[in-house]
Amino acid sequence: MSVAVPIETAKASAGVGPGRIGVLLVNLGTPDSADTKGVRVYLREFLSDPRVIENQGLYWKLVLNGVILQIRPARKARDYRKIWNTEKNESPLKTITRAQSEKLAAAISDHEHVVVDWAMRYGNPSIRSRIEALTAQGCDRLLVVPLYPQYSAATSATVCDEVFAVLREMRAQPILRVTPPYYDDPDYIEALAVSINAHLATLPFQPELIVASFHGMPQKYIDKGDPYQAQCIATTDALRKRMGLDASKLILTFQSRFGFDQWLQPYTDKTVAQLAKDGVRRMAVVMPGFSADCLETLEEIAQENAEIFKHNGGEQFAAIPCLNDSEPGMDVIRQLVLRELQGWI
Repeated sequence: MSVAVPIETAKASAGVGPGRIGVLLVNLGTPDSADTKGVRVYLREFLSDPRVIENQGLYWKLVLNGVILQIRPARKARDYRKIWNTEKNESPLKTITRAQSEKLAAAISDHEHVVVDWAMRYGNPSIRSRIEALTAQGCDRLLVVPLYPQYSAATSATVCDEVFAVLREMRAQPILRVTPPYYDDPDYIEALAVSINAHLATLPFQPELIVASFHGMPQKYIDKGDPYQAQCIATTDALRKRMGLDASKLILTFQSRFGFDQWLQPYTDKTVAQLAKDGVRRMAVVMPGFSADCLETLEEIAQENAEIFKHNGGEQFAAIPCLNDSEPGMDVIRQLVLRELQGWI
């Protein structure tokens, strides 16, 4: 005669504890050190990703290993040292992403079975190490949160690629969810507007216009169907509407181009230079595509583009901080996570 075994007893005898939920915040990545060696390791991983550089053929490998990784790391290491968090010996991106994780954990602490962690797509802590840590804590469900408001194959998709690669090697896989892009989410647009207005109020000048600078991408990636450009435009349009600005007062540009291919235009640096030449004397730049300040915002915009602006006749320049772990920024992440956890909590 068979005897019914209670489910909880069966779980206990099988070594299965009560299920927990892992929430993993993921940002792009950073070198482990602000020296040539650290940057070289980081760039090799980043530029060897076929989502970032799609043609990984022999010619690219020769250029990458024979030229780029011999020259670029030393120059980029100097740039990193300009913004490096010397107290923690890490990049600001790592400092901020950790803070976002800690604040999110505190904000949803009433859900005791939810564990929040963070990772970098390139560099450390790796996605693999954090998924392993979460599953070791009994997480049988996993919500991955790519911290990119706008989707692109070179950012959001490559996070998923790495998550899938880790899960492919696991016998007992956690159930997986991934948050969608939030480029036109009302909470995100509101947070941007509140953050911009709060920073503008602290400036000793009134900017004549605001430049919304997004990370660039090769035009051919868009031609192949990447929705990134359309989502950047949608973000800018929604922000204009929320702030009551027309297209001449809040303009969209793309920064950080690399190589010789045509990238999305207009280019930020060329636009900043031309505006100064055309007589604009006071400018602010916001970077809505970045959830946390990093090399591209703190050095490329706040320092390099500020210098370009002033060199061409501009006088006052302000780089508006990213949402980071500010109250409006954390509200965006919290609302996004709680929405995607529905049915699990």
